[in-house]
Amino acid sequence: MKLGLIGSGFMSKTHVFGFATAARVFDLPVEIELDTIADIDAETAERARAAFGFARATGDWRDLVSDPAIGIVDITAPNALHKEMALAAIAAGKHVYCEKPLAPRAADALEMAEAAEAAGVATQVGFNYLMNPMLALARDMIAAGELGEIYSYRGVHAEDYMADPDGPFTFRHEPDGGGALADIGSHALATAEYLLGPIVRVLGDCRTLIPERSDAAGRRRRVEVDDIAHATVDFACGATGSIGANWCATGRTMQHDFEVYGTKGALRFSQERLNELHYFDAGDPAGKRGFRRIEAGPDHPPYGRFCVAPGHQIGFNDLKAIEIAGFAAAIAGAAPEPFSFRAGYRVQSLVEAIQASSRERAWVETAPA
Repeated sequence: MKLGLIGSGFMSKTHVFGFATAARVFDLPVEIELDTIADIDAETAERARAAFGFARATGDWRDLVSDPAIGIVDITAPNALHKEMALAAIAAGKHVYCEKPLAPRAADALEMAEAAEAAGVATQVGFNYLMNPMLALARDMIAAGELGEIYSYRGVHAEDYMADPDGPFTFRHEPDGGGALADIGSHALATAEYLLGPIVRVLGDCRTLIPERSDAAGRRRRVEVDDIAHATVDFACGATGSIGANWCATGRTMQHDFEVYGTKGALRFSQERLNELHYFDAGDPAGKRGFRRIEAGPDHPPYGRFCVAPGHQIGFNDLKAIEIAGFAAAIAGAAPEPFSFRAGYRVQSLVEAIQASSRERAWVETAPA
């Protein structure tokens, strides 16, 4: 099946690495060929074609979407463009892979999900942190009752790529860009529900730290999206917790962390050391208690497909390969979609609930999961 990729930036390269790795690590039920790449103009697209190994390039994404030879459309364009591109691809009968956030507004994300479901095409939203074998282990331990009754949860996603007040105004600062909560807080929200199930109500606080930035033309632009967001959240399982998002976290390049506390034990994890999960067992004898490190290895599928030795570690691009392998299985009808457009809509609805709570200074009930 031929793939058409829209965009050639950071996430585009990650997708290319993921497709290349997935084809060699997994027994994919679908052979995916890197056929066409599209970007803002023909020259940019041609440079990306040569660098990434695509067969063809185009300066108009519509040509890619309308090409009957293309079976999968992969969208890594700016957030505000996702809806138009995805709906066009769905209307053309293509399977669609789209980076998060699925759309700037939940209503748009729902429209995209419903269109895909009506067309019967497979969809995938890029939440590859969820593909980590250590997160699967954490969820299994929680579900098995190894932590007992879950009392509380803390999740955070913090980076510093917007920390410089002299940094430029970008598409992420546009109202349709979403802000820190949608851009990286969406990861923290997805992880929280992956581990503990539905969030039923939220109390949010979203703030702009740097009110103005200069755009590429040197004009001062007002920033209306959040730079930092905090939310107290209640889960359907009875636990309470907090979610944080911050793209001005000086010194942090990848803090995607969580902590889970229960009556029998606790877990903590950091994406900065993504091959480790730390477990506290309250049943340990006095004098021997403490968090112990569980090291990723072949006993945590699909780690063993990448390396036969524990402790040698898998990386960020490998998580994308795992995500792609799941998407390929969904395209072939061999497995459910790992994180469908419907799931992407769910995350965006949580983002909007937190934003609404921040405006109203009150608790907001979330939509049913």
